[in-house]
Amino acid sequence: MRAVLDVNILVSALISPTGIPANLYSAWEAGQFVLLTCMEHLDEVRATLHKPRVAELIKPYRAGRLVNQIRKLAELAEPLPVVKRSPDPNDDYLLALAEVGRADYLVTGDKAGLLCLRRHKGTRIIAPVAFSKILSRRYSPRA
Repeated sequence: MRAVLDVNILVSALISPTGIPANLYSAWEAGQFVLLTCMEHLDEVRATLHKPRVAELIKPYRAGRLVNQIRKLAELAEPLPVVKRSPDPNDDYLLALAEVGRADYLVTGDKAGLLCLRRHKGTRIIAPVAFSKILSRRYSPRA
């Protein structure tokens, strides 16, 4: 299974280590899905982690570890095609990443933006709780 996690999911995983975003991050590290990334994605992760409000919630070593883990473990999918479809043009690169990386899922908490699209080509656009349920069904032991 291949997925794009919006930056808000990745950063939320560091802010709250017990929530659904943290569970998704752990599932990725455990190899339950392939995380797709690109240079724009990494740049947005770095920029978000340096925002003062975010930086005061996340220790620098944890922020650095996140970036290093993405660079080391995620699949780099490039070059990105030009996509102009998102209600927020700043999110078009996520759709392009999902497209070029053949993502099964694009996971985001952006209700007014990407989630309202529901699908981009072969990629389902879903909320973190829905992706968590998919993973738990797929990886839960059967009786």
